[in-house]
This record gives sequence, C-alpha cells and structure tokens, in this order.
Amino acid sequence: MRGQSISVVGGGAAGLAAAALLAREGHTVDLFEQSSTLGGRIGSIESDGYRFDTGPSWYLMPEVYEHFFNLLGTTAATELDLRTLDPAYTVFSPVTKGQREQPVTIPYGSAAVLDTFERIERGSGRSLRRYLASAGRTKDLALDYFLYNPFTSPKSILRTELLTALPALARLLTTSLEHHASQSFHNPVLRQILQYPAIFLGTDPRKAPALYHLMSALDLSDGVLYPMGGFKSIVDALARLADESGVRVHTGSAVRHISAVPQKGRRRKVTGLVWTDQEGRDHDHRSDLVVSAADLHHTETQLLDQIDRSYPESWWERVTSGPGAVLVFLGVDGEIPQLPHHSLFFTDDWSTNFDDIFGPAQKISSPASAYVCKPSHTDPTVAPPNHENLFILIPVPADAGLGAGGRDGQGDPLIERAADRAIDQIARWAEIPDLRDRIRFRQTQGPTDFSRRYNSWLGGMLGPAHTLRQSAMFRQQNASKKVEGLYYAGATTAPGVGVPMCLISAELVLKRIRGDSSPGPLPVDNVCGNVAASQALDGSSSSTL
Repeated sequence: MRGQSISVVGGGAAGLAAAALLAREGHTVDLFEQSSTLGGRIGSIESDGYRFDTGPSWYLMPEVYEHFFNLLGTTAATELDLRTLDPAYTVFSPVTKGQREQPVTIPYGSAAVLDTFERIERGSGRSLRRYLASAGRTKDLALDYFLYNPFTSPKSILRTELLTALPALARLLTTSLEHHASQSFHNPVLRQILQYPAIFLGTDPRKAPALYHLMSALDLSDGVLYPMGGFKSIVDALARLADESGVRVHTGSAVRHISAVPQKGRRRKVTGLVWTDQEGRDHDHRSDLVVSAADLHHTETQLLDQIDRSYPESWWERVTSGPGAVLVFLGVDGEIPQLPHHSLFFTDDWSTNFDDIFGPAQKISSPASAYVCKPSHTDPTVAPPNHENLFILIPVPADAGLGAGGRDGQGDPLIERAADRAIDQIARWAEIPDLRDRIRFRQTQGPTDFSRRYNSWLGGMLGPAHTLRQSAMFRQQNASKKVEGLYYAGATTAPGVGVPMCLISAELVLKRIRGDSSPGPLPVDNVCGNVAASQALDGSSSSTL
C-alpha cells in the first residue's frame, strides 16, 4: 500500500537507500540521523589537506550498485566517477630468517590472475580456473536466489536451477572455506589470497562455509573499482537521490525509542518514534511504519520496550560477532611507490591471528595481519601534492573495552601500541625504512569509538559474522517478529555486511512492505515513478543483475 508515513532510523548507506526507495514508491519518508553528517560507518576525516575514508574502501559487486541506481532511474556511471584498479592489490609477507619473500601482486583481469598463480605454483592456473568457475556459478545463484530473497515463501527457493545445484551447494555448506581453498593450492600465500575474503564477511575462514568462495569471483574475476573522491562520494550520491525522491532528512536527531501499541488479536503495531534534538528536547514523531537501519542489537535492546523485542539481550549471547578493528589514518610526506592502492600484509601464522580475534582468549595479535589502503595512488584529491594518504586496518576482537583512538598518539595505550606495531611492520615488509619519520598526520580509532559513534554491538566493526547459522535465511531477517510495521536494514541484518549488502537490505525492506516474496532483484521499472536506466557500466542493458 502506497502513501504511508515511514520513519527511517539511521542515515548510513542502508538508511539512505531504504528512504530513497520508499519515497520513490510514493510514501512520505522522514529519516533521522543522530550525527550532524550522513553516512554512518562510511565516514570521513578531513584535516591538513588530507581526506580519509573511515569505513569501507573496496568497491566490489558493481552489479549491485548498478541495479540499485537503476531502481532510482539513474546509473552508477552518472552518479559516480569509477576507476578500475590495476593492480587490484599486492600481498606482502614477513621477512623470515633474513629472507624477504617477493610480494605477490594481483593484476586486473582473470587471464592475468591465472598467469600470476601459475608463475608462483605450477598447475595452480588450471586449478584456479576451475575454482573461479565454481565461484562465479555460486555468485550467480546467490544473486538470483539468496541475497535478494526475503524468505517469506518456501516457493522462493523451490526452483529448478537451485534444486539441480543442491548437491554441489550441500558440499560447499558442509566444508570450510579454508579446507576448500587448500584442496587445490599448496603455496601458503595463494591459499591466503583465496581465504582472506572471509574477513570481509566478518568471520574466520576455518569457520566460514566454502560457499563463500564466491567472494573470489569478485576481486579475482570481476576486478576492484574505486569511486573518485572516496566512499564519501557514494554517500553524497545516496543523499542526493534521497533528496530528489522527497525524503525529509533530520540530522542531529537521535532516536531514543520506537513506540508500539497492542492490537486486538494481532501483534503489537508500531506507531512511530521519539527523537531528541541537539538541545536535548524530546519529540514524538508518529508514522505508520518504522525502518531501523541502526545497529540491530542497539535497536532491539535500547530502542524497543522489552515486550517488543524479537532479539533480547539473552538472544545475543548465542551470536558470533565479527571482528573489531584498530584503524590508523596517516598523512605521509613524500611518495610511497612501494605500495599500490590496496595492500594486504599477511603473517605466516595467521591461524594464531584468528584464534586471537575469535577464540576464547581474545587479544590484539602481535604480529597481526593488516590491510593498507593508499587512495592517493589513484585519487590526487585525498592528500596534498607530493604526500600520501594511508589507511591501516588491523582486525582485533570485538571488545568495546579495548579502548578508543586519538590524534597524534594520544589514544588509549592498547590502540596506539597496535598502531605503532603496524606502522613498523609495513615499513619492514614493504621496505619503507623512513616511513615513521615522514608521518605528518596521525589519528587512530578503536572498538570503543565504534561503540560510542555507531552504537555498535560489542564495539565490532561489521556486525554478526557470516557463519553458516548466521547466513541467508538463518540470519536475522528484515522484519520484526513482535511488532507489525517495524523493519530492519543494514549490515547487522539480512543479507549481511558490506555496502552492496546494505543496498540489497533496503530492497528487501521494500519487498517486505509490498508483500513481494520473489527471490531475485526487482525489475528496474518496478518502482513507482521510475524509468528504466539506459546503460550499465559495460554498456549493456542492466534490467537484471
């Protein structure tokens, strides 16, 4: 039913996407964001001529972005300035017994990737071809039957193609990603390249189902893109589209409560929300529906009355969290040609890293595997001339008690020590001996910051991990079980973590409100007032994924 009043909680990617789609559908939409700026975890730091993304930095699954923009009558090419990265990334290994392993650079294009694997391990090119073919098929099945599926009808998965693939899917679901990647590849770095995408899913490759080998189709087959201006340009595009669709955006407006009332013989019904302005005054906003794109744990345990909670605090005790993170933002004087746009620094014993993050005795690893982004390699606007912009991510346990970051080494001790070790590790492994001396800007962020700024459960970086029992139809879904008219979007609900998944979650909310049980993406001309987009990035029709 169109023409309803809808309140959206949270102005991150999922909240903006849901608001834009629902307003385009013909609803009256108000979006409430507690911060003074939009974007949520897609944040930005601007200082001393540097501009840092503080959240996502890998632009993968371009077909999901394209489909979303098409639903709103536009294209990714119109809204964003996308560049293909070549190389996609480089993997650095530690110096062992005085011996320095040659970095492994992953080029753009599957043929070049196959050649790279073959040079490192004879026969691995042929094995990788089979691996990527399977990954591509699995990705297509995921897009067609799982990611866009609200799982409101059993018929949505009783499809011939899916039933035919069931034996292969069963094997992938009952095998770990680590085991699957190790069956055909012996070189430890090649194995790590095939397993590291588990971190994008917030999980340990030893526990992630092999089904997620589909992630290798994203970076090794499809390649990696970068939006000029950083991921802030994606937020700007979403905000622009929300505004054009008629969404009323309220920043500096912290939602404190989602209200519901009883109904005779039915579930309780949402009636709106209470929000607080920057002067501390409370406001009661009535609406027919509420979409919370805030952290699901925060929504359930803080914004709802106990009677309205589908996932009370006791439920979360059984949930496996994804990792937390120590983030380090560095402005560096002079160029750093040793690093491409994306770099991965993998320790030899990364099983110990995963035990430290997910095991019973959690701690910050030393040494720790780390990810480094140098967007100034591609985008000259993110640093002053002849300077570099470095973003370092160190996965750590999801523990808000580990501490907060700060400026110029003034964060909590555990956070700053982790940052210092990462800087020195990058300098040694990538042969940048004067890196520390050239730092002109330094800021850090820790799990405590994630908890304070984003109401993040346990101070985690991503939300619930993508283990088998926390994926697809087993993940927290997009509608409340207790309150009629209350819906959920974002990384902490279905289909999962990452900006593409947040965009899909917005579409799942639209499907739920419509009563649409279809398993795949909506036709692009199926949103009220929309017109089919002209061309996808590759110049072909993009009416389907």
